[in-house]
Amino acid sequence: MSDRLKGKVAIITGGVAGIGLGIAECYVREGAKVVVTANHNVDGGHAAVAKFGDDVSLFVQQDVASEADWKKVIDATIEKFGKLDILVNNAGVGGMGAAIEDLDLADWQSVIDVNLTANFLGEKAAINAMKKTNDAKGSIINVSSVAGLVGLPMAPAYSASKGGSRLLSHATALNLAQRGIDIRVNSVHPGWIDTAIIPDAAREQIIKTIPVGHLGKPKDIGEVCVYLGSDESEFANGAEFTVDGGQRA
Repeated sequence: MSDRLKGKVAIITGGVAGIGLGIAECYVREGAKVVVTANHNVDGGHAAVAKFGDDVSLFVQQDVASEADWKKVIDATIEKFGKLDILVNNAGVGGMGAAIEDLDLADWQSVIDVNLTANFLGEKAAINAMKKTNDAKGSIINVSSVAGLVGLPMAPAYSASKGGSRLLSHATALNLAQRGIDIRVNSVHPGWIDTAIIPDAAREQIIKTIPVGHLGKPKDIGEVCVYLGSDESEFANGAEFTVDGGQRA
């Protein structure tokens, strides 16, 4: 541990498994206190707190598309740790793989709600909390995807939501900076990361498309998020960080 995040408090949505847990592990290693959230994986939330220790971590069950739940998470964070320095909007869903003319409106909306509307709600809640508890300073990291940079043919809702997250990050960063508010906003764009969502049957074929010859690890995203949450990245604002093993090079 090098204490790059010592004294900082972070909320990490979807922080109990996969990429989110990888981010949380890196944050705790670097001295941060973390609030991890999930909607359905409650057991994973309790396991994360047991692993990290309840002195440096807290689990809150959260529907990220609910404004009331964002208030609950912010209130719990401030009650336990006193402030908020960092928000990592990581929670996301893939949605149905379908041609756009076959996609139900309900399926489209559910992806937009979790992957994009939730980013807006999180930014709104975090900015207000940072103003009240942290002298209007902080860092917001929106975990988008390479699918927010190029379209996925059979995932129109996912690509639209992740592209929206990317431009929401740009717009919020500019809005805050132009008003003299020292809260930075950046987006991270993972490629293929070795998590449970990758089907075993497709694993080898996916790896063949990655120039470095292997899947990424959740830790690979976590390390980028450490940089963006730390004071080292004070000049990084409104930027995109692609972590995909060279796939888009």
